[in-house]
Amino acid sequence: MRILLVEDELSIANFIREGLEEEGFSVDVADNGRQGLQMALEGLEDYDLLLLDWMLPGLNGIEICRAVRKEAAQLPIIFLTAKDTVDEVVFGLQAGANDYIRKPFAFEEMLARIRVLLRSGEGPRQVFRTVDIELDADKHQVTKNGKEVELTQKEFALLEYLLRNKGRVCRRTRIIENVWDIHFDHDTSVIDVYINFLRKKLDEPGAPSFIQTIRGIGYRVNEDT
Repeated sequence: MRILLVEDELSIANFIREGLEEEGFSVDVADNGRQGLQMALEGLEDYDLLLLDWMLPGLNGIEICRAVRKEAAQLPIIFLTAKDTVDEVVFGLQAGANDYIRKPFAFEEMLARIRVLLRSGEGPRQVFRTVDIELDADKHQVTKNGKEVELTQKEFALLEYLLRNKGRVCRRTRIIENVWDIHFDHDTSVIDVYINFLRKKLDEPGAPSFIQTIRGIGYRVNEDT
């Protein structure tokens, strides 16, 4: 899943980004309000959640929150800020935020709040299936015919991205951006390596792969697989 973090304090931004990436999230960072708003509006279809500081150069978090909320009514937004009076909390929530975390905060608390919001946006459980493969994003578990399959963090993230987009062609550039968090023209051969890892662990011997190669474009998991 992909998160946009708008935070101008470099040490805090790095702490949050590194922690979330260790938990399997892809994180983009903007260090000022205008850049954050531009990235948010251009990536509305890509981002699953927005983490937003209140006091930012250029535009403040309230302005960003209001502008994003006009275009994306369902996008979860969490304020991270040192402002902590009751009036300020209420003001932030009324601007359109879903939650409000006071600085300083424990990473575990922030992570729990993120997961709660992501669950509430997609139902009680985030479960994606093919005919015999099930991925439970909340439990971070993959099973095949009811038996658990051990995947690395990156294998899990790649499979989750493919299953979230089941029936659609996942272009190589979009995969490298969302799973590897690389945002420029880059050698995408690493994708092929991990696709092969998934096929070895999840395909039936001698049967066609559940991951279809779209030559020159990317990969697709079909609706009926």
